[in-house]
Amino acid sequence: MFDEEDLAAIREAREDWTDDTLGPVLENYGERRRRFATVSNLEVDRLYTPLDVADLDYVEDLGFPGEEPYTRGVYPTMYRGRPWTMRQFAGFGTASETNERFHYLVDEGQTGLSTAFDMPTLMGIDSDDAMAEGEVGREGVAVDTLRDMEILFDGIDLADVSTSFTINPSAPLIFAMYVALADERGVPREELRGTLQNDMFKEFIAQKEWVVPPEPSLKLVTDVVEFASEETPKFKPVSVSGYHIREAGSTAVQELAFTLADGFAYVEDCLHRGMDVDDFAPQLSFFFNAHNSIFEEVAKFRAARRIYARVMDEWYGAAHPDSKKLKFHTQTAGQSLTAQQPLNNVVRVTIQALAGVMGGTQSLHTNSFDEALALPSEESVRVALRTQQIIAKESGAADIVDPLGGSYAVEALTDEMEEEAMAYIHHVRDDLGDGAMRDGVLAGIERGYFQREIQDAAYEYQERVEDGEETVVGVNAYTVEEETEPEILQVDETVQERQQERLADVKASRDDDAVDAALSEVRRATENGENVVPALIEAVKVGTTMGEVMAVFEDHYGTYRETAGVS
Repeated sequence: MFDEEDLAAIREAREDWTDDTLGPVLENYGERRRRFATVSNLEVDRLYTPLDVADLDYVEDLGFPGEEPYTRGVYPTMYRGRPWTMRQFAGFGTASETNERFHYLVDEGQTGLSTAFDMPTLMGIDSDDAMAEGEVGREGVAVDTLRDMEILFDGIDLADVSTSFTINPSAPLIFAMYVALADERGVPREELRGTLQNDMFKEFIAQKEWVVPPEPSLKLVTDVVEFASEETPKFKPVSVSGYHIREAGSTAVQELAFTLADGFAYVEDCLHRGMDVDDFAPQLSFFFNAHNSIFEEVAKFRAARRIYARVMDEWYGAAHPDSKKLKFHTQTAGQSLTAQQPLNNVVRVTIQALAGVMGGTQSLHTNSFDEALALPSEESVRVALRTQQIIAKESGAADIVDPLGGSYAVEALTDEMEEEAMAYIHHVRDDLGDGAMRDGVLAGIERGYFQREIQDAAYEYQERVEDGEETVVGVNAYTVEEETEPEILQVDETVQERQQERLADVKASRDDDAVDAALSEVRRATENGENVVPALIEAVKVGTTMGEVMAVFEDHYGTYRETAGVS
């Protein structure tokens, strides 16, 4: 963006500044540390100038919002047109308790629902299974049958709300229940809006929740994408999630690279099935973490959009603009929350949320200050929502599109993020996958490549914390002796009993012959390699349970045990 004569003048002026102005200050006072770096240990310079972005081509690398390569945002007006969707993660106890929380959040101004499920539901186990003992309704809502889904969305217009479902191994069943509920209420499928996480690759990489092995898990993901592209065009059938990769301890670069690699692998699997990229790519969505290093995070989001636009165009032949727009949800960093001095988390979450907004997110969840201790209380979740509302209405951050665009520091960091992430992406595709991203991700999972990269990064970060190189306020600096015990949410001890009673009632009242026939159809579709979603929808309509259907998949595909390997 600068000609050589201008750059030469800046270079000379910077040398003079270094010698005449900076030098004496460093000699007399020094700086507070020898090395400055982000949370991800990405070293940052003292000062950025046009010299750091000398090779930047404005039109090719930045452009304008709503135009390729979308570095500056996927919409031309961004939040000046409409604020991001405010989603607070909610779910505990039975469907009745969570329905109450949903209505509370909507009344408080939340603009989208986000559903948390308990561990049995996440793993496709019914609440009356012996393995569910003690876990029913504990870390999210329990959903066994369509009856639970009916109660969960009682009084909520499916045609008027966008709903996010954070679930993976059993995601096809939750999706089937939501579609079945819409059918039951007479809501056209094409009007359903929301997002299904349904990202099994990141489960094998980071979160470690699975039922069947990686390849059949991928097949089920693609089944949902294929069905959604035809039947529910406003519903996003997969949310490719870097959030959990970051929570497992990755750096920002690893989060960016591994998330995009997973996304490109899903694209390749859809193409392999014979789908046209422009038929399904506009429905893909992504999910990123927002951590404490605000400029690193903004750079990560901007680099993500640029990489995605270019790869979708150059590698996969996407033609429609919407196929090249990376749209994403952001959640503030749960990993950064501390049980010590929990009110400090309000400040952390505010910084992280601001990074998401200035980075151009499409929706945002702000963590509650007490989440290092328990599920959030009503007070803490209200503070978290108010944080978003203050940023949107009072800070001015939503008034300027890409407000940090043009910052020498942010542009230089964006370039660095892109370069380092692409090195990882090429390694996965070219070295591990022999030219195929799908094969590279599968190979990386089987060989433990992703896990070791994340493990090494997490270990290095913890070393820096223990050495005092990384400051965590209230943990290794500015500590207090008194115990802090905020009021926390207590899940009713009767939840498991009440949920099991409801499940028993459903089983007692359903038509067993219809259930057997529906399960046989799911089994037939599974064995024949067909898209199973239509069979799942019909199965849940007659009262089959989550566990009964997931058992069909497990019987056919088998189970999976993670093994350590070498890359």
